[in-house]
Amino acid sequence: MINNVVLVGRLAADPDLRFTSSGSAVTTFRLAVNRNFTNQEGNREADFINCVIWRKPAETLANYAKKGTLLGVTGRIQTRNYENQQGNRIYVTEVVCETFQLLESRRSDDNSQYNQNTGVSNSSEGNYSSNQNNTFKSQDNSQPSIPGMSEHGFNTSDPFSGSQPIDIADGDLPF
Repeated sequence: MINNVVLVGRLAADPDLRFTSSGSAVTTFRLAVNRNFTNQEGNREADFINCVIWRKPAETLANYAKKGTLLGVTGRIQTRNYENQQGNRIYVTEVVCETFQLLESRRSDDNSQYNQNTGVSNSSEGNYSSNQNNTFKSQDNSQPSIPGMSEHGFNTSDPFSGSQPIDIADGDLPF
């Protein structure tokens, strides 16, 4: 039998990390997955799918993902049931995740905030791009210019200018 699930969606809320009495980590979360079609108003609807992940990946997910994070998960569908306090039988269907992957880098507003634990700024991406631009501006432009080359060494000339047509017979074409 085959029971494989692959989902890509955004977290509908922050993941909920808990520990069992034996010390195993378990994280539950809901994944909002867009449908492939639009409704009558032209809007995409989403399915909110309950997911659970166990042990070390559960801790990692809870530490690095938050509401709105784009996430890819693989796992299996599992159903379970229990009796609630009123004596009613409750059925639960959820995806038991085996692996997950964060599908986008942290947002730039997250990178500019200070890490509360270490006091270290996480704004390296923003600094890199601004430093990179300053590096280009501060370069020595005393190098001799080469026709068709930009100041950064990129070829800007048109490789097809002045070219002659090629004479090929129809029988020589592979299609």
